Amino acid sequence: MRVEIDDKSGFCFGVVRAIDKAERALADYGTVYSLGDIVHNRIEVQRLEGLGLHTVTHADLDGLGGRRLFIRAHGEPPSTFARAREAGVEVIDATCPVVAKLQERVVKAHAEMAESGGQVVILGKRGHAEVVGLTGQVAAPTLVVEREEDLAQVDFTRPVYFLSQTTQSIALFERLADEMRRRAADASQVVVHDTICRQVANREGHLAAFARRFDAVIFVSGRKSSNGKVLCEVCRAANARTYQVEEAAELRAEWFEGAESVGICGATSTPRWLMQRVADAIVAGRFGTGRT
Repeated sequence: MRVEIDDKSGFCFGVVRAIDKAERALADYGTVYSLGDIVHNRIEVQRLEGLGLHTVTHADLDGLGGRRLFIRAHGEPPSTFARAREAGVEVIDATCPVVAKLQERVVKAHAEMAESGGQVVILGKRGHAEVVGLTGQVAAPTLVVEREEDLAQVDFTRPVYFLSQTTQSIALFERLADEMRRRAADASQVVVHDTICRQVANREGHLAAFARRFDAVIFVSGRKSSNGKVLCEVCRAANARTYQVEEAAELRAEWFEGAESVGICGATSTPRWLMQRVADAIVAGRFGTGRT
């Protein structure tokens, strides 16, 4: 059975930068506290925990005085940095430059809409760390939509400034933008600014083509990863024999019955070494009970 790993899958630039920054900080200081999972991949988080990384929540901030707090690639609102300063916590900021630029764009969008009585709308997953950071950039409310049904909360008699979480689907963003223009009292009052990261978004077409080349596809991703959910569905739409795993122990022998070729791919939060481990297990015929 031929097994091939997609050479374009794995960590995006922002995650590579964050992991590198974390590893250097751990080498220098021994112990670092990450505000939330540094990456939405349980196996990679466990590896970094072995090096001295501890995951904490916002509730722990006040008790970290004199320690080092790692801000992951997803970014944080200004209030988090203010709380860290007040608590005497040293911050290591690994916010992805693409996310940081979007945060600035959100502030500008609110300023522009304040002048015209408009509203700022973001396509994103409610509660996602990046979205929390974006909506927390200003005190004024930011509307978050996940699907077309959510557009009911938008007042189309007022101007709209439409942005997106960096890892959202381009097709969904464009479809919602078109629908907003259609519903608006004046389509020219709908400002659309595409803020989707192309390093992430461009993987969709590539992965669809990749998935079609194989009898079966194994998509390696943490189940907390929003990007992973989107890209796995892209693969599944192209190849119904697509299965998602977090690690090699979840592989099931029946997935490969009659298969002569298997493609291995993953999310922007999936390390290359983990995809290689899954590929090695398939080649060696090491399968577990799996999970669906």
